[in-house]
Amino acid sequence: MLRFILKRIYYGVFVLFGVITLVFFLFNILPGDPARMMLGQRADISSVEAINRELGRNQPLHLQYLGFLNDLSPVSYHNTLNHESLWYPDSVKYAPYLTLINAGNSKIILKKPYLRRSYQSKREVSEILAQAFPNTMLLATVAMGFAVIIGVFIGILTAIKKDTFFDRLSLIISVLGMSLPSFFAAILMAWLFAFVLAGYTGLSMFGSLYTVDDFGRGEFLDLKNLILPAITLGIRPLAIIVELTRSSMLEVLSQDYIRTARAKGLSNFRVVGRHALRNALNPVVTAVSGWFASLMAGAVFVEYVFDWKGVGVVIVDGLEKYDFPVVMGAVLFIAVMLVIINIFVDIIYGLLDPRVRLA
Repeated sequence: MLRFILKRIYYGVFVLFGVITLVFFLFNILPGDPARMMLGQRADISSVEAINRELGRNQPLHLQYLGFLNDLSPVSYHNTLNHESLWYPDSVKYAPYLTLINAGNSKIILKKPYLRRSYQSKREVSEILAQAFPNTMLLATVAMGFAVIIGVFIGILTAIKKDTFFDRLSLIISVLGMSLPSFFAAILMAWLFAFVLAGYTGLSMFGSLYTVDDFGRGEFLDLKNLILPAITLGIRPLAIIVELTRSSMLEVLSQDYIRTARAKGLSNFRVVGRHALRNALNPVVTAVSGWFASLMAGAVFVEYVFDWKGVGVVIVDGLEKYDFPVVMGAVLFIAVMLVIINIFVDIIYGLLDPRVRLA
């Protein structure tokens, strides 16, 4: 089991290294001067050169890449000889850090990953993401909870009522839900329930978890702003869970032990609830764990449409302002979350099913 876990972690680190490399070179070949973005187009040349030195943009691309890796790595190498070097252990950037090895002018330190600073706000990217991530996590959790509860219930009903009008209607709606792009679904939901039917639903097209009081008495929790984005984000996993539950339930209901339970005179409710459902939910658990990671990344479009203050809004705002450190940091953050969740899911599968460890 330990070998299986270490293998999954190794693959995860390898994937992250590839994402980091791709993100760095992709954003460094894009047009635009970060120094001009920070100082404005009328800035003097000396100020622009000073900012480029601070950002390491005056270095060859391969040295910038090594410096980027050094900033992201929890264990990093630094040289105290040159204060303007990319390798200088800047106490402002890396604080707090722990010196592991100190050999003359060189040292190896233990620190938190440094995602650099926003060109626009000058805030650390990690601080911006730490403020936005809880909102994205809440949105994804509520969306998945909605999808699981409604999806399993409808899936069971369609299996019980196989080949009826309800079953066929559910299939059509599920196919539409799986094929509907998140961005289009978000616009459609916002227009229908927050514009056309706003007088009946009382829902707003835009809003965050906390709303500023009109009388200046601070912020208050406004959970109704979570309803539309959560339902929109949960549409696709809901459709998939319905079909998975239906097919799995039909397979289980055809087993011999189910026929035996019915022959003993057990009610249909007890047969489904106590015998069939437990075994039918295994594929659903697999889908839920995989889709939760996807929801973290797929929330970008939904958050943007509903102006939900999560990582998605941070990414779109950074792209609009050419704030590359923010976008790069957000993309890497999402990649880390995806890898961690997938590793965790693989480990759980390995514990539940030994055959997975041998694959």
